[in-house]
Amino acid sequence: MDLLLEAKKETGLPIVTELMAIHQLELFDEVDVIQVGARNMQNFTLLKELGRCRKPVLLKRGYACTITELLMAAEYLMAGGNDRIILCERGIRSFDNFTRNVLDLGAIPALKKKSHLPVIVDPSHATGLAWMVPAMAKAALAAGADGLIIEVHNNPEAALCDGEQSITPEQFEELMGFLKKYADIEGKRI
Repeated sequence: MDLLLEAKKETGLPIVTELMAIHQLELFDEVDVIQVGARNMQNFTLLKELGRCRKPVLLKRGYACTITELLMAAEYLMAGGNDRIILCERGIRSFDNFTRNVLDLGAIPALKKKSHLPVIVDPSHATGLAWMVPAMAKAALAAGADGLIIEVHNNPEAALCDGEQSITPEQFEELMGFLKKYADIEGKRI
């Protein structure tokens, strides 16, 4: 957390980080957005507590959960009074193991039709393969995603975790250039 706060101080960028358990909540006072990861999407005790919290919550879809289950998890947050929720499609489990998960692009328009909440997509975790991230990011934006989470590392081969799914800063810059042009056409902001 100290490193994240230092980075925030230097860059002014907001902090989004994952809360794993209720007893850690007090450590998240200076966090801008609390992330509920895929493994905790159905941790209803945690969701109820975050419902009483007034911080925005990034709610990632569980890898074996339906669209309805994701929306019901968001309802737990809203029932406690927290309507500052961002839904995140990050891929679901499949019988095929070529990619880490299968990015459910159909979930994007479905969630937007069924809910007023913003929907973002994490193509890095969905595929687990850096070379697929740009294509899936483009597809997610075309399907109506409101935003993306993309893992970037200056040296993915030396990353301590998730290196295989991380693109380089140069690849990120190139991808953002493409996405910005598309977003401008669609009237979206990147």
